[in-house]
Amino acid sequence: MSSRDPESHKGDYGHALLIAGSYGKMGAAVLAARACLRSGVGLLTVHVPRAGVDIMQTAVPEAMLSLDDNASEFSSLPLKLDGYDAIAVGPAIGTSEATSQAIKTLLEACSGSVSSAPKDKKQLIMDADALNILSCHPELMHLAAGTVFTPHAKEYHRLFSDSAPQIMANMHNLVIVKKAHRTQIYAPGVEPIVNVTGNAGMATAGSGDVLTGITLGLMAQAVAYRRRHNDVDLSTQQISALAVNIHGQAGDIAASRQSQAALIASDIIDSISDVYVRYCSFHNDGK
Repeated sequence: MSSRDPESHKGDYGHALLIAGSYGKMGAAVLAARACLRSGVGLLTVHVPRAGVDIMQTAVPEAMLSLDDNASEFSSLPLKLDGYDAIAVGPAIGTSEATSQAIKTLLEACSGSVSSAPKDKKQLIMDADALNILSCHPELMHLAAGTVFTPHAKEYHRLFSDSAPQIMANMHNLVIVKKAHRTQIYAPGVEPIVNVTGNAGMATAGSGDVLTGITLGLMAQAVAYRRRHNDVDLSTQQISALAVNIHGQAGDIAASRQSQAALIASDIIDSISDVYVRYCSFHNDGK
């Protein structure tokens, strides 16, 4: 988030893939895409059903599009997944049989990267309907090892019932971002990180999609950093916690302007830049 190398280019900051949206529910894709771009990612491709083309190209002109074979829902994978540093899937994709099969195919395609060297590994993030599909198909859980899950309370219960998040993170090799008033980020074999930013106004439609976008953008940047420097900077848990923290800070800034009652998800996106300016000022002051 600090000032960037003047000799850098967009490829240095990661290429993210967002799989989101379905007919009548393209707003989730728009929110997640805008948040991802505002997080600082270099390139973003959004995979959408064909019905979403005009909406996405009008609402998010900075994003490139990958078009699904299906007009109304996620049913087929984008070409050349190897070209992406991080992938997020789930916001408003629905839970149809075709979409469930596409999730299975995506998990199979991404599972090989778990055993890759750190510099070659792409990061998968699963949210919303992708998690709901997994809860209906627990036989696919072994393919999700190494993935970041971002469930709210009901999604978590569908997946794991009353099991403790730390036990589930250890058992399935997951980073679990359990969203709540004080979101906690669990990872195998380490203590959870508790987030302390955010406010009740963020309990509004689309807020989770914004978090997915921020997480995707930061993950893509981190993977690109590892590739350039052959080094691991932050762990997946730490990057997930940073995304939650930025999301909460942006929500706090937005609430100070709009009030908690009037806050909407777009206000959170519009405040991400203020978080970054605050961080850069702190960094440049040498504090």
